[in-house]
Amino acid sequence: MMDLSLQVLQVHGPSCHSYWASSSSSLSRPLDFIISSSSSPFLLHRRLKSFGRRSCSRSRGIRLRRSGSSAMPCYSSENLTASRVGCGGGGGIGGGGGAENASVANFKLNESTFLASLMPKKEIRADRFVEDHPEFDGRGVVIAIFDSGFDPSAAGLHVTSDGKPKVLDVIDCTGSGDIDTSTVVKADEDGHIRGASGVPLVVNSSWKNPTGEWRVGCKLVYQLFTDDLTSRVKKERRKNWDEKNQEEIAKALKNLYDFDQKHSKVEDTKLKKTREDLQSKVDFLKKQADKYEDKGPVIDAVVWHDGEVWRVALDTQSLEEDPDCGKLADFSPLTNYRIERKYGVFSRLDACSFVANVYDEGKVLSIVTDSSPHGTHVAGIATAHHPEEHLLNGVAPGAQIISCKIGDSRLGSMETGTGLSRALIAALEHKCDLVNMSYGEPALLPEYGRFVDLVTEAVNKRRLIFVSSAGNSGPALTTVGAPGGTTSSIIGVGAYVSPAMAAGAHSVVEPPSEGLEYTWSSRGPTSDGDLGVCISAPGGAVAPVPTWTLQRRMLMNGTSMASPSACGAIALLLSAMKAEGIPVSPYTVRRALENTSTPVGDLPEDKLTTGQGLMQVDKAYEYLKKFQDCPCVNYQIKVNLSGKTIPTSRGIYLREGTACRQSTEWTVQVDPKFHEGASNLKELVPFEECLELHTTDEGVVRVPDYLLLTHNGRSFNVVVDPTNLGYGVHYFEVYGIDCKAPERGPLFRIPVTIIIPETVANRPPVISFPQMSFISGHIERRFIEVPHGATWAEATMRTSGFDTTRRFYIDTLQLCPLRRPIKWESASTFASPSAKSFTFPVFSGQTMELAIAQFWSSGLGSREPTIVDFEIAFHGIGVDKEELLLDGSEAPIKVEAEALLASEKLVPIAVLNKIRVPYQPIDAQLKTLSTSRDRLLSGKQILALTLTYKFKLEDAAEVKPYIPLLNNRIYDTKFESQFYMISDANKRVYATGDVYPESSKLPKGEYKLQLYLRHENVQLLEKLKQLILFIERNVGEVRLNLHSEPDGPVTGNGAFKSSLLMPGVKEAFYLGPPTKDKLPKNSPQGSVLVGEISYGKLSFDDKEGKNPKDNPVSYPISYVVPPNKPEEDKKASSASNCSKSVSERLEQEVRDTKIKFLGSLKQETEEERSEWRKLCACLKSEYPNYTPLLAKILEGLLSRSDAGDKISHHEEIIEAANEVVRSVDEDELARFLQQKSEPEDEEAEILKKKMEMTRDQLTEALYQKGLAMARIENLKGEKGDEGEEESSPKDKFEENFKELTKWVDVKSSKFGTLTVLREKRLSRRGTALKVLDELIQNESEIANKKLYEMKLGLLEELGWSHLVTYEKQWMQVRFPTSLPLF
Repeated sequence: MMDLSLQVLQVHGPSCHSYWASSSSSLSRPLDFIISSSSSPFLLHRRLKSFGRRSCSRSRGIRLRRSGSSAMPCYSSENLTASRVGCGGGGGIGGGGGAENASVANFKLNESTFLASLMPKKEIRADRFVEDHPEFDGRGVVIAIFDSGFDPSAAGLHVTSDGKPKVLDVIDCTGSGDIDTSTVVKADEDGHIRGASGVPLVVNSSWKNPTGEWRVGCKLVYQLFTDDLTSRVKKERRKNWDEKNQEEIAKALKNLYDFDQKHSKVEDTKLKKTREDLQSKVDFLKKQADKYEDKGPVIDAVVWHDGEVWRVALDTQSLEEDPDCGKLADFSPLTNYRIERKYGVFSRLDACSFVANVYDEGKVLSIVTDSSPHGTHVAGIATAHHPEEHLLNGVAPGAQIISCKIGDSRLGSMETGTGLSRALIAALEHKCDLVNMSYGEPALLPEYGRFVDLVTEAVNKRRLIFVSSAGNSGPALTTVGAPGGTTSSIIGVGAYVSPAMAAGAHSVVEPPSEGLEYTWSSRGPTSDGDLGVCISAPGGAVAPVPTWTLQRRMLMNGTSMASPSACGAIALLLSAMKAEGIPVSPYTVRRALENTSTPVGDLPEDKLTTGQGLMQVDKAYEYLKKFQDCPCVNYQIKVNLSGKTIPTSRGIYLREGTACRQSTEWTVQVDPKFHEGASNLKELVPFEECLELHTTDEGVVRVPDYLLLTHNGRSFNVVVDPTNLGYGVHYFEVYGIDCKAPERGPLFRIPVTIIIPETVANRPPVISFPQMSFISGHIERRFIEVPHGATWAEATMRTSGFDTTRRFYIDTLQLCPLRRPIKWESASTFASPSAKSFTFPVFSGQTMELAIAQFWSSGLGSREPTIVDFEIAFHGIGVDKEELLLDGSEAPIKVEAEALLASEKLVPIAVLNKIRVPYQPIDAQLKTLSTSRDRLLSGKQILALTLTYKFKLEDAAEVKPYIPLLNNRIYDTKFESQFYMISDANKRVYATGDVYPESSKLPKGEYKLQLYLRHENVQLLEKLKQLILFIERNVGEVRLNLHSEPDGPVTGNGAFKSSLLMPGVKEAFYLGPPTKDKLPKNSPQGSVLVGEISYGKLSFDDKEGKNPKDNPVSYPISYVVPPNKPEEDKKASSASNCSKSVSERLEQEVRDTKIKFLGSLKQETEEERSEWRKLCACLKSEYPNYTPLLAKILEGLLSRSDAGDKISHHEEIIEAANEVVRSVDEDELARFLQQKSEPEDEEAEILKKKMEMTRDQLTEALYQKGLAMARIENLKGEKGDEGEEESSPKDKFEENFKELTKWVDVKSSKFGTLTVLREKRLSRRGTALKVLDELIQNESEIANKKLYEMKLGLLEELGWSHLVTYEKQWMQVRFPTSLPLF
């Protein structure tokens, strides 16, 4: 994360608060940037995948569009002032220049213009529109906010401007707040029930519950909090816990001190043990401070039906310091938010608001909290209403909203397919007019995917207007993301910053002279030629944030902020259209916005940055009024290269070398699309438009003059001749004008983007771009046809001629078919003139864009431009196989390499470092989801397929699920959603994830992974019932050997190290498989070892790289683990058996079979237990004193879990154990175990195993006898004399314990429990805790619940209440009653 440079702005006026601003970059979850005070821990540095990564500010795990607290302009190849939209204090927005903007550079903010700049509306004329039409301020319009959730207590989001409720519903669409409340309990006569956490609860006697049924569930509260809120709460709880722990340590030290003062010399054994106990207490308390890890308190939830609605109450005592606070009976019951619009707050400590919704007839409770401040901020920009200060209002203060949480709290606020689908269902159910979605990611294919299909259906059938952010991955071209920038049915919005915003919200010393696009705002075109960005809107604001942040407002900026600004502006238009009876259609609204926007920039290609320009509400309104009687038609465009049917695109995008150097002819199909329900006779048949076709440059793009368009559509040809264009990017448009009403403007536009790359003819291939001049916000783009044979580039950037620090974004981007844009990026800061070097991979023969941008706020106030010299040297080693697969045999793979550009040193390095083990599901459950939140627009109910996999780890490891079919795609996939959960046998959840799985550290043990898939197509889900899943884990590096001859892997001869490749001359080497001894243990057949191989090294690096990733380019390599060595056949019979007669062997087999049968009998009923006893008596008479039989009888007694008379049951165990002990000749056993046997003597080995088994049966009997004796004492309320180890003859426990010590280490994991009980009965609880803690630490696999229950009991006896509370909370983590819901 980048450092934050913060300044405080004090706002004086009716509402005087602190606002935070910065010109540095920060991280947030979805598509924005967030700045807050250093004292507030609310920076949203989520672990999401990268939409646009900056090497200096992004970890590889961030899936966010590039964030920055400041922004950058549109690009310009020559002029340094390309923008012509300005906004000053009191000035208006003009089409270009004019008196209003003449003095922009010298304006000063006053209080009112400063406040207005914090929530920018002047830039899009929204303020003027509302002043002229106060009744059209969004009233009558409902907006669905698809985001990270919403805080209903946030400032300005309670009522609309006309007094209506601002928020109609708050929904968690992700399921991250779901609680299973299917368990039904009844209250006793005192109103007591047992909560799902095991805590006794008291229900309020005034609550109506006609059925008397109370549904209970529980949840760890941190699962409902954001990471930032959790950190704050943890810090405060740790402080309180430390105070209590220090008090107990002080008491324990005083007791130890007092003992030492009383006993100057401790020689007596009893005193020594007593002192050890006191010391153990001190040590234990100190150790707890080091081990402290707060997993959070558990809240209990109770759901019931009061005869009218479902009601919800929470018990939050575990969050409160005051034991009288947070009680269930004191809770004011909630119901589904849309019914009463009430919310709760967990506690004063967290100040976190929540909403409750009940689904599935009370079986599921959804506790709705936000997963970041982002969603509340977005809602505030669109609709906030502040009666005390209207300048801080959102764009549409009269609009109402529903909040649809799509950011999953389990994933750090990342969206899921489930969240997206449910959100769309909710928006349609609530009959929303608009949707704002400020989320997204790069896409493999534009205009593709299940969610895109659902949105397009909603837009076309329900006239839903969908607005979304274009992305924060600029400044390179073709960086718009899905769904906002890649979907025709969605209005994609870019981020604009005005001088007033820069001066006010961002607090820059000297704002830019004109408005411009933020540097990081994503650019078009899409990979299929569509413009990508539809319009632009202000991309930063100081808006409301959740109360838990402990501040009312916060500055964020990004296209996440531009989207709600545009959405609020559209709400103003819809408010006016509804009031005046103008038909509402997403088609006409979009056309009005595009045809009335004010251009930002003077160059045609600036549209790739800003779309059609900065939206203007008043002009769009006039347009809609004037042309309200025109048909509501969407002109669907399909473009194909003449003579080809695929691929079909939405524009013309010529980028690669040959295509942009010759004339091409294209076929354009225009299909008018009406909304569903349009009348055949009244609308479709009469539809006929005479269109005049135009191009923005007839010298390059030629089209027919006219087109008669009817309902069934028409096609026409376009000829593109780029042969006379110079290097760089060129943008043109083909558009159609209504001959009868040309003032309507273009009815459709076909973008034509042509990139003419420079070629690198010289050898070695080096290209230079000298003396490029930069001022704040300036972008230089260079397009290079990467030479054939190049695989990486080494670049140098030299800066000069400036005074203050300069910050640059450097991007390279290439396009390859069916791949996301291949982007490399770096954010570099130059404190003084200097040079920096970069290396990045390139793809041979593909056009590469180099975009260099001086950050929009970098260098403001300085009069000195930055001079940049940029040089790129291309290098490359080409190989005949980019992906290498070793098939598990001993045969090597031959690799041919050549250098086409210049001499290169061939230094191959191959390393395998991960293993992927395949698993098939052991169970597949397909069910229909029952709730209305999973019913689609079509009426179909969504289905869920739950696949269960089991895997075992022999050692602790970091593992990651890998599903090749489904991973790494949210939007550009036809599957709805996926979610996985990894748990152990105790139902403890260790990891959750979705399309972007992450590594999780798991201890040794057995695990269950459940994969949850959703879709409405049952046939599709049926095909996935045997879906292969890999568990990937890291292994030590397995370095592969290279050879110059084919037999090298076997003979060990001909090792290949390196070679100098001459241009055009191929060389070859052999890559050998790993030797069997190098394979990691636990590598089952069919597993795949994966890693990387590199071939070249940096020209300026003399070091020998040891890892392929140290080199500029690496390629995937994999090795299939072959079948394991077959086990040797077991010998038919042992020597001992051979020495016995047939009758003896038969008798032995019969005896063993009878004993085995005895062990298989159930003892669930009294009749079964009676039969078991009879068989035991029969076998004991038949085989008297046979130790294995007696051990099996003891085992049977221990297996009973429902013994009525516990004392009698334990006495029965003691007697059975005594029988085992009496059957063993202990002297003979001891003598034998002291002897040494020869491993080669088979008979001796067999006898040794038999005697060792006898020893184990003896020690188990002694151990179980001791446990039973201790439990009887506990049940009778007896105990040994305090501190007395030399017991009377009556103390048989001590006698038994001493007998056990002869055979085993009584502190070992198997027998340590008895030691704990012994220390406890001797009142040495400190020593007991010490032993117990060691047992727990030495657990090799899953947690043993009995040990933790013993620990909890000891802590309660010691009176350490803070540790009791802590351990109880951990019990809910380690041993939950059930798995959480998906």
